Amino acid sequence: MDITIYHNPRCGTSRTTLAAIRDAGHEPRVVDYLATPPEREALRAMIRDAGLSVREAVRSKEALYGELKLDAPGVDDEALLDAMLAHPVLINRPFVVTPRGVRLCRPVERVHEIL
Repeated sequence: MDITIYHNPRCGTSRTTLAAIRDAGHEPRVVDYLATPPEREALRAMIRDAGLSVREAVRSKEALYGELKLDAPGVDDEALLDAMLAHPVLINRPFVVTPRGVRLCRPVERVHEIL
């Protein structure tokens, strides 16, 4: 099965999700999205295909979220995408893409829905 995980090796949830994929017998393509963020349309498609809004895909716990005032009224999806692409740490993680669908694997168990 063709599986891609947008991975941050410093994130415990991301590491656990990667281990769950491997434990299920798959070797995914691992994309360090901090070094190689997805293209804008690919990010938009992942968010849509995961059934999320753009705001739900932003990592609001990052200090940068507040510093950039991304929680201010009037910050639209395009501005959020701009911020996520300029600062990939703002992309929530881990996104996993398989032929069965896309999930933001928070909690980790969501990965089993698409394996």
